[in-house]
Amino acid sequence: MKERYALTLNISRYDPATRKSWVQEYRIEAGRILRFTDVFRKINKELDPTFAWNSSCEHAQCGSCSVVINGKPMLACELLVENSVEQFKTETFTIGPITVAPVLRDLIVDLEKAYDRVHSIQPFIIKPSKNPHQGEEYRISPRVMEKYLEATRCVNCFCCATACISSQKGFIGPNAVLASLVRIMDPREDATEERLKLLYSGEGVYRCHTSMACSSVCPKKIDVAHFIGMVKEGLFS
Repeated sequence: MKERYALTLNISRYDPATRKSWVQEYRIEAGRILRFTDVFRKINKELDPTFAWNSSCEHAQCGSCSVVINGKPMLACELLVENSVEQFKTETFTIGPITVAPVLRDLIVDLEKAYDRVHSIQPFIIKPSKNPHQGEEYRISPRVMEKYLEATRCVNCFCCATACISSQKGFIGPNAVLASLVRIMDPREDATEERLKLLYSGEGVYRCHTSMACSSVCPKKIDVAHFIGMVKEGLFS
């Protein structure tokens, strides 16, 4: 096992002031257990302070550091250098921004635009159902919750939407479908009909080509395609 790797990173750059796009090569040594967010920070410190990228929690919970590495959407905070070399069988990496929103600068995209699709499905309880235990908290049995609990792990990193072959063709996106399905299966929600109207609309689940790319790239290991299939088949109970 090597302790350090000589990485070559070909990174997409974009300057909003000049509207110029280009690919810039960086050569840098990195320890095997550094994450790609650490490598980006190392580039800023040692090679180029103008290189812009995004992150927040760096614990794979906020989804803000999503990038495309060698063609695969991934969380930069989750990918270790040694794992990336093993996975891609190379020390050379092509890195670009996710493709679900306009690029603001380098690897940073307009996440507010990306979230427009998620907001369109209203990922909150629209019409609260009656609590069968008035005066107490609304209790959901483990048996009911286990049917959709996996879907609640989504952090809206947009890796699935970037990989989806349908998301550029009018589809609201895998993560938006997931968020709506969670609410449909949530017994606290009574607005099922309103949600189904959007999910079965012209930009809903029938735009999905069932490539299953969403499941293959999800960093939270959610079988997104399975849940989209549930919507297609109307299997909500």
